[in-house]
Amino acid sequence: MVNLPKIFKEDKSDPSILILPLLPLRDMVVFPHMVAPLFVGRSKSVSALAEAMSHDKRVFLATQKKAGIDNPKGKDISSVGTIGTVLQLLRLPDGTVKALVEGKSRARIGRFIQNDDFFQVEVEPIFEPEESTTECVALSRMIVENFEEYAKLIKNISKDLVNKVSTISNPSQLADTVAAHFTFKIKDKQELLETILPEERLSLLLRLIKMEIEIFRTDQKIKGRVKNQMEKTQKQYYLNEQMRAIKKEMGAEEDPGDELKELEKRIKRKRMSKEAAGKVRQEFKKLKMMTPMSAEATVVRNYIDWIISLPWFERSRVRNDIEEAEKILNEDHYGLKKPKERILEYLAVQTLVKKVRGPILCFVGPPGVGKTSLAKSVARATGRRFVRLSLGGVRDEAEIRGHRRTYIGAMPGKIIQSLKKIGVNNPVFCLDEVDKMSMDFRGDPSAALLEVLDPEQNFSFNDHYLDIDYDLANILFITTANTLPDIPLPLQDRMEIIRLPGYPEYEKYHIAKGFLVPKQIKMNGLENKKVEFSKNAISVIIQRYTREAGVRNLEREISSICRKIAREVVKRNENGLFRITEKSVPKHLGPYRFRHGQLEEKDQIGIVTGLAWTQVGGELLCVETLIMPGKGELTITGKLGDVMKESAQAAVSYVRSRAESFMIDNKFYKKFDIHIHIPEGAIPKDGPSAGISMCTSIISALTKRPVYRDIAMTGEITLRGRVLPIGGLKEKILAAHRGGIKKVIIPKENEKDLKDIPAGISKQIEIVLVEHMDEILPHALIVNEGETIFKKDDIAFQITPKEMEQRAPLI
Repeated sequence: MVNLPKIFKEDKSDPSILILPLLPLRDMVVFPHMVAPLFVGRSKSVSALAEAMSHDKRVFLATQKKAGIDNPKGKDISSVGTIGTVLQLLRLPDGTVKALVEGKSRARIGRFIQNDDFFQVEVEPIFEPEESTTECVALSRMIVENFEEYAKLIKNISKDLVNKVSTISNPSQLADTVAAHFTFKIKDKQELLETILPEERLSLLLRLIKMEIEIFRTDQKIKGRVKNQMEKTQKQYYLNEQMRAIKKEMGAEEDPGDELKELEKRIKRKRMSKEAAGKVRQEFKKLKMMTPMSAEATVVRNYIDWIISLPWFERSRVRNDIEEAEKILNEDHYGLKKPKERILEYLAVQTLVKKVRGPILCFVGPPGVGKTSLAKSVARATGRRFVRLSLGGVRDEAEIRGHRRTYIGAMPGKIIQSLKKIGVNNPVFCLDEVDKMSMDFRGDPSAALLEVLDPEQNFSFNDHYLDIDYDLANILFITTANTLPDIPLPLQDRMEIIRLPGYPEYEKYHIAKGFLVPKQIKMNGLENKKVEFSKNAISVIIQRYTREAGVRNLEREISSICRKIAREVVKRNENGLFRITEKSVPKHLGPYRFRHGQLEEKDQIGIVTGLAWTQVGGELLCVETLIMPGKGELTITGKLGDVMKESAQAAVSYVRSRAESFMIDNKFYKKFDIHIHIPEGAIPKDGPSAGISMCTSIISALTKRPVYRDIAMTGEITLRGRVLPIGGLKEKILAAHRGGIKKVIIPKENEKDLKDIPAGISKQIEIVLVEHMDEILPHALIVNEGETIFKKDDIAFQITPKEMEQRAPLI
């Protein structure tokens, strides 16, 4: 509250008390005789304006003490304000209101009146004397003179306004009018509003105006000094020099020499290669001769920082304990015998030869088999640090080699950045998804990797940004990929390819029991609860709810069961034993999603089980053939690729050439239409390995002989009936085992690949090696005892009782 001097104790014995709506102002003070536009958005303020418009348009304008408060209380609003009149009111489409108000007179708040819709206050007008003293007249003239001087300096105040100010005779009105046109601080403006005596208000205003003029002149002086210092102006250079001039005026400029001294100490302490040390000294010499605030100095400083931040000789101590490394690898991963053997071989060589160039290993396998996690285990087993760089979607060569320093914002490539981050020069460096790189007009990143992954070159890797050689030979590079054909051949040539095929079911069971189940129990907060998964339950999840080469979906299904158990624990506060059995699995995961180990109900004519390789492992491939009366048309469906269609045509041609030997009508290709279909027609299929499956299916359909339902086969067929080798044998046999197949027919030339088949699986599946189509039919076709299968060189081959017993279908 403002204490009024006795001179204002009224011409009237009882001043009128007004009850008005209050409009709190943020970052603004409205003076008497001032017209100001207001944008009002707060609901209480909008209601206050509406109340004013519905009566005499008067409103009390008071400034908030803190502008950031959205819902102010009485204590947050200044007690002295201005009684104003709303001249115009305009409602905007966004719900806010634009108001034009005019200040009339000062007033102070007597008390706040309770009103939930808007602020309503009882105000007491502050009466000001109208007569002018000699001091007021003198101060008024000085105010006008200084206002005219200020108008000439800033040149954005109109002459009309200056003339209008000079004609005002009332000291109080003059002070309020002039103060309204200055950008004083809100605190100073409120002080002017609360100063009632005209002499005091004019004195305060004169002091503020002189301060503004002095600030403006100092600003112009700084700008003039900066401008005179510059010969060729640039925007960035100008701003930097202006900052220097401001600091100099304030006497707070820092000495750039201290920073250079600190940098020089770091350079002397850092152990670097001879080439790097010479380059740093050369660049530091240039830096000392540059203006510290120049753009070029910043580039040179960053370059020196990068060089001295790299680990030139810092390295981890490599652990060469073979037994300990083998123990760690077995703890982290089940199976994966070949990759583990190669890693242990590397450690053995490093133990014997103190310095050996790091090998370049490439783990190739379907998603979820543990390629990236195996790389982490290698780091743990060898005592090295681990760094991972994902190359998926990378299409710019500069991501590997970096940008040259001539470009704005240039940086080293990801290889150098990762080494700076990890802090040693001999980590395990995992280049993830190396088969997912692409190329465009910016270059081919796979070509840039040729130097990185070549043991004969990477000891002198040259990043475009650093432009000096850096030794990558101590790094153990491990790359991962899903498919080998997507990796360029020159890049493949520089790496040792180690395949990680899909896990068989028994390995998945051990992984789930030993790794996944404990991990998910811990992650879902069930460590202190009794949760058990029975052997049959895990087997059912593997067989009926997942169909993958890895274990990623298996982990998701186990996690889903653990989440449901966690919900039961929280909901019912149960702490008993939660045992997941074969019967309880469907309650948690729903109906079975896949068939497993369920053979066809009976052997059928024209239906053969083939084997296919996919990116996620092997799959069973059903081949169906149907013979219909027609004109000899061959129809092939199932979204097949060109190679697969050509295999079907080759199979038909072979059957036509051997029709008499198979005891088939020689004119069948004129009398019948043949339709070959491979189900799951929405999935693209290609490759020659289904040749013998399609040929067997055609012969079965033409001879009306069923095919054993527990036999699967894979192999390419020639026009003369030879069976050629195929790829992906391990994945295909794993798929056959997963599907309940008992006998698999494969090409003789794939015998060398059988060593990769796990012993537990090869004992459960009979593997038949064939070189010709004639060797397949006795195993595949069902014939009665003593019945002729086909003729060859006019000799009819028959099934003996012993062979009949061996080839009896499963019951």
